[in-house]
Formats: sequence, structure tokens, C-alpha cells
Amino acid sequence: MLQEIKIAGNASYSSEGEKLSSLKAINFIFGTNGTGKTTISRVIYNPSSYASCALTWEKGRTLACCVYNSDFVTRNFVPQLPLPGIFTLGEAASDTLDKIEKAKARVEDLEDGIAKLNGTLGVVDSSSGKRGELRTLRAQFESDCWKIKGKYDPYFKDAFSGVRNSQSKFCDKVLVELAANTAPLVTVDELKRKAVTLFEDGLERHAVIGTIDITDLLAVERAPVLAKKVLGKEDVDVAALIRRLGNSDWVRQGLQYLGHGSQCPFCQQEVEAELAARLNAYFDETFLNDMASIAAALETYDVVAGSTLKMLEEAIAHDNRHVDRELLRADVDRIAARLAVNKRLLEAKKREPSTPVTLEPLAELAEPIIARIATANASIAAHNALVDNIAAERGTLIGQIWKYLLDEYSATIEKYRAEWDALDKAVGGLTTGLAAKEGQLLTARAELRELEKKVTSVQPTVSAINSLLTSFGFSGFTLRTAGERGHLYEIVRNGGDNAAATLSEGEKSFVCFLYFYHLLRGSVSESDVTSDRIVVFDDPVSSLDSDVLFIVSNLIKRLLKEASDGKGQIKQVFLLTHNIYFHKEVSFDRNRGAECRAQETFWIVRKVDGVSKVVGYNHNPIKTSYELLWAEVRNPNRSNMTIQNTLRRIIENYFKILGNVDTDDIIAQFEGKDQQLCTSLFSWVNDGSHSAHDDLYISADDSVVARYLDVFRRIFEKTDHHGHYKMMMGAQKPADPTQGAAAVALEAIA
Repeated sequence: MLQEIKIAGNASYSSEGEKLSSLKAINFIFGTNGTGKTTISRVIYNPSSYASCALTWEKGRTLACCVYNSDFVTRNFVPQLPLPGIFTLGEAASDTLDKIEKAKARVEDLEDGIAKLNGTLGVVDSSSGKRGELRTLRAQFESDCWKIKGKYDPYFKDAFSGVRNSQSKFCDKVLVELAANTAPLVTVDELKRKAVTLFEDGLERHAVIGTIDITDLLAVERAPVLAKKVLGKEDVDVAALIRRLGNSDWVRQGLQYLGHGSQCPFCQQEVEAELAARLNAYFDETFLNDMASIAAALETYDVVAGSTLKMLEEAIAHDNRHVDRELLRADVDRIAARLAVNKRLLEAKKREPSTPVTLEPLAELAEPIIARIATANASIAAHNALVDNIAAERGTLIGQIWKYLLDEYSATIEKYRAEWDALDKAVGGLTTGLAAKEGQLLTARAELRELEKKVTSVQPTVSAINSLLTSFGFSGFTLRTAGERGHLYEIVRNGGDNAAATLSEGEKSFVCFLYFYHLLRGSVSESDVTSDRIVVFDDPVSSLDSDVLFIVSNLIKRLLKEASDGKGQIKQVFLLTHNIYFHKEVSFDRNRGAECRAQETFWIVRKVDGVSKVVGYNHNPIKTSYELLWAEVRNPNRSNMTIQNTLRRIIENYFKILGNVDTDDIIAQFEGKDQQLCTSLFSWVNDGSHSAHDDLYISADDSVVARYLDVFRRIFEKTDHHGHYKMMMGAQKPADPTQGAAAVALEAIA
């Protein structure tokens, strides 16, 4: 049985479409011509031709669809060609019929078993059954994987290239890596460090930082002359005096002024000529060599210190991530300060060579700098190696990144795999069992077809249709078997001439309907006679007069009862029509209350701005104008201003239909004001006009309306039509309208 119909993107239906959901055994669909009813019947008949539409079957079990619409008439009623014969079960030995019943029961059991397996297994791409559990499990795992991606995407987005914008693809990648990744496990900090380099845009080689060499500075630092008291010659007679006074440096500096005259430049006394000679002799070649060594040491220190500081400043200015420039800056500032101190000490030694000096050691400050530069250069070398082999290095890093993710989330992944394997195994077992049952079903159906071929015949249908035609006055033509094997039908006049081309539209419509009606009990082949099916009627009463419409209605109501009981071949019926009278006739149910019954649904198809819309109702939404008038009477919130006219229209419609009603006799049965009210209600009937009668108008307050309603009720009582009043007011169930003469005749033929 169909559970849902989706109609979309065809005819006047929008691309979003309309759905008929929670369908039942009986489904009434009303709509005026051109609203989209036939599209519904066509989709049911051949859903494969409507890609954007869909049918949802109960338990996934598809039934045969028998659809009566204009397409059916066109396909089957070709005046030049005979109709295909309808095979039905004929007379046969009871044991053969028993075998057919057992074979059919076997087919139904297998179909039920397949439906149960499909229910347990679930439809592909649905949320039901084991397949649904797999989909739910997969969806949850995709969500978990996506959280992993969100956490590490800022660092490893290049490793996720190609799967960053799809949960499903990212999840697939995780599973692929799980099966094939053999990379070593690396810490996340190391991965992040490598990712900064390898995933950098416009990656280039980096220049090596120059390494400082303080060998010359350390040599100066260890020079013996710095610790030596540089003095003059000891055997000169002035040596003892200079040594005693400790003014060697002062004397040496003053000598340069002594040579410009005979007076001392400091005390202005006459200086002996030999004094200058003795003083110059004091500062001999050894002294001069030591002074030269001091000067050379100062010059070397100044040059090497300057070049070293320049190199270090360049290292600081080196814009790369391999060196911590803040730490290097601090180290350089410290060594620069020490170099400055040592330079001042050397300058002091040069001025006062007799004073020993000790330079501040540089090694303890230079070693951290040298080590820091060496580390940076090692990093630069590694970086350059990566650049030189970028493709392979990136591939290695990506593998290591996925390996880390697999390791970090191993518990989540293993839990998913265990649950997936269990469900997948269950699905595999169910699929195998389903395939086995489907094979058994094919065999069982083949056996049933062979049994049906032995006892099927087209003649019973000819007899049944001809009997109906005769009973309802269609005596100008009949059906008879035709073809070499008597497996076809043709329509002939009493003289034997083919009548198909000369039938009226009403006759053709009735014959086509009867042909379809009997086709529901059989098949155009010798097999599938007993298969279950659903039936669709799309405006089956076109071109039929009222008598035939009544016959068609009663035949269809038999199918509705069979579908409602669920005991025959007809499992579901759809009735689509634009004919209000036919809809009311065929949908009448004495046991239906205010809402529709459990086994039925009601729908209306409308066009809104050129687009078809389908609306479902929990009651029969099609009412006649007469019923709507009674509904106004039953409504406790009725309008006092219009209730008089409502009551008048009911009386006019009802008693005009009855005829032979003496309104004066009815009015005479009332007295006083009630008689005046009764006269007012019958005024339209007598007058035949719908104009207002001012002389009979009575102000309608609540008390007057109550009296109107009482008089209205008593009119039906006094005319012996109280039963109709109670029926329309909902006080009793209506009589069965099918118990007329035509219904009795129809029952006698069946």
C-alpha cells in the first residue's frame, strides 16, 4: 500500500512539490478540471517517467497499480483494434483451486517475509532499520572527525587540502589513512614547527648567518705586554731616580717637549745637554718594541671588535625565524659593553705602559652567541634542505600529521570501527537472507502463474460485462471473444458488425469503465490473475448520465469496502474527481462522524497563482449548498440577521423537491405568532421569488430566533418529515441511499 506520494516539477506542480502523506486504504481527492489530478494518477501508474516525483510503499513492498484515466481509455479503446481479453479464474477442479490458494499464500508469506527483512534492513538512504543505524553512526563519526579538523585546521590546513570543505570527504580520508598510514609518530609541537616551514607560501632558501671569530681578540687578551711594566734601561744613571719616583710614563711623555730648547718645559730651568741623551738612552729599543706591541694590540682589538660587532648587528637584522633576535640582542649588548671596556684598558696601557692591565674575558660572553648562531645556522641548513626537497618533505609531513591525528583520536576511531563492523555484518546477513527469499519468491510466483494458466479464461468477463449492459438498457451492442485463440474482445452490434467506431461518448465511457472494473479481478495475461493491487479512478464518470453514474458509484463503493476490509486483492483505492455529486455519492458513509474514518483520507487539489496545491482534511470537505444551509442552522454561533433566510431556503429546497405540499394546511396548524413565523418561512415557496417581504419581516433577537427554530422543527414534524430533520441536525444516522431500485437491480446482477 502507498504511504506517501510526492508530486514535484511536473505539469503545474512546483519544484518543491506537494506531498500526500499518511495515505490510507481509501483516499478521496477532489479538484476542478486543470488543477493537477491526472498528474497524480499518471505518477502512480508510471513513477519511473517522473524523476522528480516519488512513491513511498508500506514496508517497501510495491503492488501492481491499476489506473483508470483518459490515458487508459486511449491505450485500450482503439476502434480499429479489439480489446485485450481479461483472464479470470474459471471453473476448475477443487484440488487445482486449492493449489492456487496455497501457492498464493506461499507468495504472500514470502512477500511478507521480504517486507519484514526490508523493514529490519531499512531502505537505502533512509533513517530506518540497520541501514539507518549505519547512516546515523556514520553521521556521528563524521561529526567527530569534523571536530578534529576544526581543532587542527589552523595549523595543518595544507595537510587537509581537498577535504577541508566536506565532512564526508574528511571522514573518508581518516578511514583511508587508518588503513594505509605507516608514518612514524611525531610530537605535535614538532609537526607545527615543520608545518610553518613546509606549508609557507612562496617558500625560499634562507641565507646563513655569519659566524664570529674572536681568536684575535682572545690573543690580545692574553698578550704578555699588557701585564708587563714597560720601563726604560736599568744601567742608565737616571734609571734609579725614575724607578724611585715611579714617573717613567711622565718622563717619556715629557721628552717630546725637551728637544725644543735648553730650558725645562715644566720648571723653566736650564737643562744639561747630557740629560736629554741620558733620558733617551733610558727609553731603549726594548721599550720601544713593547710600546709597538701595545699599539698593535690596541689597533688589532679595535679593528676585530668593530668587525665582530658589525657581524652581530647583521645577524640581529637577519629577518628569519631561525634565531631569537631578542636574546641575541641582549648577548650582543653585553659583549659590546665588554669590548668597549677592554678597548679603554688598552688605550690606558698605551698611555701608561708601566701600568699592568688585565682585559675583561670575552670567551664567557662570546660562547653563547657563537652557540646561538650555530643553532640558527643548523636550522637554516635544515630549512634549505627542505626547500631543496620540498615535495617529498611535504608528503612526509602530511603523513606524520595524519598519523598523529589517528593516534590522538584512536579511542573514537576504534569505537566507530567496532560498531560499524557489527552493523555491517548484520546488514550483510540480512541482505543475503533477502536475496534468498527473493529467489524463492520468483520460484513461487512462477509456480502460481503455471497453476493460473491451467484454469484462467477470458469468457467469464465477456458474460459479466454483457449481463451488466443488458440489465441497464444498453441493448444495441455486446462484447464477444475474438482472435485466433479467442483471447481478445470486440464490440459488435446485434447483427455482428463491429460497433466500436459508432458508440456514443457515454456508451464508450461505460464500456471502458466496465472493462477496467473487470480487469481489476483478472489480468490481460494468463498469470497474475490473483495478485494484490491498488486502484486509481480519475474522473470515471465523464460523459455518463445520472443513471449510469449511480451504477458506477455503486460498483466503486464495492471496491472501497473491499479495500477497507483488507480481505481481497484490492488493497488501496484512490478516487479523483471534479464532480461534486459523484464525490458525495461515492464517499457517503453512514458510519462516518464529524471526522473521517481511520481507513480513509480526504484531499482537495487547487491551483493558486497557476501552481497546484494539495491540502488534506480530517473530514469530508465537499459539502452541497443544501448541507451548508443545515450547517448554519446547527451552528450555535449563527447570525441572527441571516437565520430567517437560511430557514426559508431550506424549506424552499426541500418541499419543492417533494412537491404536492399544501403550505396553507401546514400554516393552519400553527396559531398566533408561531403562525406568523410559519407564514414568513413559507413566503418564498408561495411567491417563487427571492425578494424581501417587508410586511412579514420580524425583528430577530435571540428569543425570536429561538421561536423561528422551534417553528422550523415543528414544520417537519407536522409534515411527517421529522426523520429528515433529525438526520440533518445530526440526531440520527441517515438511511442508506443505495437501497433504491437501481441498487437492488445491481445487486441482483452481481
